[in-house]
Amino acid sequence: MSAFLSRASARHASRAVQRFASTVPTRTLMTLKDYKKYSAHATARGQGRNGQVISDDDCGLELRLAMPKSLGGKGDGQNPEQLFAMGYAACFLSALQMVAGQTGKTDAARNAVVHTQVHLGEPEGMEGFGLQVDIQVEGVNDMELIQAGHKACPYSRALAHGAVVNVTKAQ
Repeated sequence: MSAFLSRASARHASRAVQRFASTVPTRTLMTLKDYKKYSAHATARGQGRNGQVISDDDCGLELRLAMPKSLGGKGDGQNPEQLFAMGYAACFLSALQMVAGQTGKTDAARNAVVHTQVHLGEPEGMEGFGLQVDIQVEGVNDMELIQAGHKACPYSRALAHGAVVNVTKAQ
């Protein structure tokens, strides 16, 4: 009888471990084979969120940053979340249109508009701040196409799979 109970307990424990393992989220890290296809360059100076950012490649861009009013600032400049949301929207739209072209559905994405919202807040289970992103695609009814665009978008991939971040001291 005890051998039976022991085998039954082992099977139950094994099933419990399998169920638990299937519900634990796993994360992979995306690495690049050839990171020289394009590299954007940006420099931040001043007081962080109340400073200045400059991009010195191609046409270049220079922006004055300011804390949003909702975080106690004046709200009289751009902020990192706005820049992230803008980059994500443009990247997602490009990925969506690329996938549409590859699958013969160019017309389905011709009038697509991508809206992104980047939320800054306190994450659960850790200190500091975290981000949440909401994306709405307007003008496309094909949900499979939207999901394929999401899977192809480098911003989506970096958030879903992680990205290598190298932090060093400048010389």
